[in-house]
Amino acid sequence: MSHTETNLFDTGIANQVDLATTDNPDETTSGLAFTFPTEELSLDCRFCGTSLEHIFVDLGLSPLCESYVAKDQLNDMEPFYPLKAYVCESCFLVQVPTHVSGEHIFSHYAYFSSYSDSWLEHCRNYTEMMAKRLGLNHGSQVVEIASNDGYLLQYFVARGIPSLGIEPAANVAEAAVGKGVPTLVKFFGEETARDLVTDGIRADLLTGNNVLAHVPDLNDFVKGLKLLLNEEGVITIEFPHLMRLIEGNQFDTIYQEHYCYFSFIAVQQVFAAHGLTIFDVEELPTHGGSLRIYAHHAEERAKPVLSSVSELREREIAAGYTRLETYRSFAERVSETKRRLLEFLIDAKREGKSIAGYGAPGKGNTLLNYCGIRQDFVDYTVDRNPMKQGTFLPGTRIPVFSPEKIAETKPDYILILPWNLKDEVMRQLAFVREWGAKFVVPIPQLTVYS
Repeated sequence: MSHTETNLFDTGIANQVDLATTDNPDETTSGLAFTFPTEELSLDCRFCGTSLEHIFVDLGLSPLCESYVAKDQLNDMEPFYPLKAYVCESCFLVQVPTHVSGEHIFSHYAYFSSYSDSWLEHCRNYTEMMAKRLGLNHGSQVVEIASNDGYLLQYFVARGIPSLGIEPAANVAEAAVGKGVPTLVKFFGEETARDLVTDGIRADLLTGNNVLAHVPDLNDFVKGLKLLLNEEGVITIEFPHLMRLIEGNQFDTIYQEHYCYFSFIAVQQVFAAHGLTIFDVEELPTHGGSLRIYAHHAEERAKPVLSSVSELREREIAAGYTRLETYRSFAERVSETKRRLLEFLIDAKREGKSIAGYGAPGKGNTLLNYCGIRQDFVDYTVDRNPMKQGTFLPGTRIPVFSPEKIAETKPDYILILPWNLKDEVMRQLAFVREWGAKFVVPIPQLTVYS
């Protein structure tokens, strides 16, 4: 993932209390280091600067969700941070405070986009659609921010369309280069954009998938988009839709690596403030419900603003996304989800049932840590990503194996942590029905599939 280069170390937690080193043994927890500010943080909206006073949801303390624990680190302390989301009363941007710098999180990353077949199909379809819609050819320039392992740009490269990825995680960028995708290992923001323009690079298509939430300095990031975009170029950005998060009870998509959560109303304000007009928007099924916005320079008149923009904005207003009470009602639904999941797991274990997880996604780590689910409930989880296999989940220390482990142990229940991929996962694991295993999907509400 990507974000800006500036102000990354202004985290507001210079004065932390590490309880694992305190002289009071009652305040220590073996292997865990809980971090709290010694003074109340002064929290301001990262877009408009308004003081943040309204809590959206409080998920307690949580570790970094993509910081998997190696076997030789099991006895080491692990930092936990407050995971509390706020909503701005002025612009209605939902956000979490910056407790950890982006450089610390994203310089070496365990997330590889190419391990989801359905996501790759989504990207192939996007490539075909955008090449046709914009008339992209060998004389065009496509730039993707947070290009990860080349999961998307590989399809533009295959069409002979010049492409450049910008990816801060060197280990992930290496995989992209191996696929023939030119990749710049850098964080993106105004400075990086200026450097690229100086080098003669301007984007006819400037794209970013699931990066906007990972940006701590939001204004700097969007300034960079404005600078890098060609005069008649188009920006497309995909991100999880806050309306779907709330309606679908998707609280597990909140974690330290996601700094912001966007309604259409909020993102439209952000882009407009930096001279960019959103002229089209699509609602997508990916990641539990996402938006794909299309933007161009505000001064461009060739592309009219389509009715999809006003229609979605009006629908959000009618649904209450400019009223604080809409946001305040979310927390109780989250608590009830926790209670229902724990009730199911307690009953299953008392009946002597075995439970395995499928997947080791960031969202799964938020869910497990918030609910206090460890190996007393879930024996292990599996993941297709070799980088995660042989490690342990952050916080809960549940071991991660390759998917073959499921056939070896034949669990009674399989808890699907990447619930947005449940159909894909259940197809892959159709064989577990041979011994009567059932699938458990925790979000939006606990559901058991035979």
